[in-house]
Amino acid sequence: MTMHRRPLGWGRTLAAVGAVMILAGCVLPWWQLAQPGGGLPPLSGNGLEASGILALLAGILTLLLVALPYAVGDRPTAVDRWEAFALLAVIGWVGVAWRIVELVGLGAFRFSEPIQVFTNGPGLWLTGIGLVILSRAAFVMTREPHYR
Repeated sequence: MTMHRRPLGWGRTLAAVGAVMILAGCVLPWWQLAQPGGGLPPLSGNGLEASGILALLAGILTLLLVALPYAVGDRPTAVDRWEAFALLAVIGWVGVAWRIVELVGLGAFRFSEPIQVFTNGPGLWLTGIGLVILSRAAFVMTREPHYR
């Protein structure tokens, strides 16, 4: 008896790496703002609040989608296509963009020094990089052979 499992492929490997980066970025701080009058501690937040949850869900669902073909066995699944990964990337981008608009409205991106753009929100940057990788993975999957 032989098992003919479908290979993971470069696109799904990229998607898994992007999803892990998204999940790590959602846990790290997305913004930090010192309280007026120098109060302690500074106000901060991460991707586990408001619309940042959409990026977190996109990362979790991407990992589940990568593992799905191995969970169902040798039967092909209709949902395991590049369109599903592209939809998850779009959902993640919408969540991040919406959260950035909310944070700009709250004044969370007032920086006194240019270097603070990178150090006050490493999670936002890491989530963005993960979404770029997931978007690229969806594109790479359009070029891979279909296993039906």
